[in-house]
Amino acid sequence: MLSVASHVAWWFAAAFLTFGWLVALINAFTFPSLRRVGAAPSSGSRHAHGVATVSLLIPARDEIATLPSTLPTWLAQGADEVLVLDDGSSDGTGALLATAAADEPRLRVLAGAPLPTGWSGKNWACHQLARAARGDLLVFTDADVTWERGALAAVRRGLATTSADLLTCWPRQRCETWGERMLVPLVDMLLLTTLPAPLARLSRPASATGANGQCMAWTRAAYERFGGHAALRAEVLEDVRAAQRVKRLGGRVVLTLGRDLINTRMYDGYAAAVRGFAKNVLAAAGHPLVLALVWSLNALAYTLAWPLAVADVRWLGIALAGLGLRALTNRIAGRPPVEALLQPLGPLALLPVIVQAMRWRGGYEWRGRRYA
Repeated sequence: MLSVASHVAWWFAAAFLTFGWLVALINAFTFPSLRRVGAAPSSGSRHAHGVATVSLLIPARDEIATLPSTLPTWLAQGADEVLVLDDGSSDGTGALLATAAADEPRLRVLAGAPLPTGWSGKNWACHQLARAARGDLLVFTDADVTWERGALAAVRRGLATTSADLLTCWPRQRCETWGERMLVPLVDMLLLTTLPAPLARLSRPASATGANGQCMAWTRAAYERFGGHAALRAEVLEDVRAAQRVKRLGGRVVLTLGRDLINTRMYDGYAAAVRGFAKNVLAAAGHPLVLALVWSLNALAYTLAWPLAVADVRWLGIALAGLGLRALTNRIAGRPPVEALLQPLGPLALLPVIVQAMRWRGGYEWRGRRYA
């Protein structure tokens, strides 16, 4: 009976990894990345040639630790305006932004209004930013995201050349601790092993798309036509839901990788990553049973395959295929392939995320706020 169970489990793991490899290989050749197009032109030259104006929009809540390094990179992009909304910060974020705005005319700082019932904090902040923006293109990014030279020009070119209503980018994730390296790159794996880029480009099905709120660029007309953040006010996965809504209503969504142009350190350590992922892992899975099934497949293919290989050599092929798949997705995303050696620990690192999500079931806590 045990050998029969092992045989069936092997086939499940093999099918799971085969699908992941096929999708990742497709994406290795077809998933677009932002490409540098040279220095951003001055606002005067843009206006002289009738090019759309750009508003770079950033919600900020208690970001005193990140703004000194990220704010200068936004101001260097050549956007017509950089709007930062101070969302009730208590750590000096507002004072830092006010000082910076006094020396930079393109920087505008908004004081966030109180959070209304039925809204998540980020969605409300982005809604206020969009209403205050003056640009024809609305580019949302997070306060911890670094934009390298030419990044905004690349985003603008992507919008123009693809006629996208929404262009969204996955920044390269900077990880400085072992805990981050085990957990955070799983975001890239989820994207690159489950969603083939050619399928995402088709108009149907609407579910075959994704988005990353760390970088979302809209034409103003499209943002307003599809309802903006007001249509997603309570969504924790507002980025993905926005992309699905655009696609469902006949719009065009383009997915890209940031690689050398846009990067971020999303969480400062393993504990922060656990809390961050816990707030949306259930929403991403759709149901606790789906989450349990997906975790079990990952644990079987990436973790349990190694001890099972002691009794059955066929499992060694599964284990090595799992390492190879992580190395491939790392390479596509611009991360060191050697980090693949941590992949057997990934499902174990994910367990506390699931436990925390179940504790919060029916709601979550983030940035000092509790959402039902």
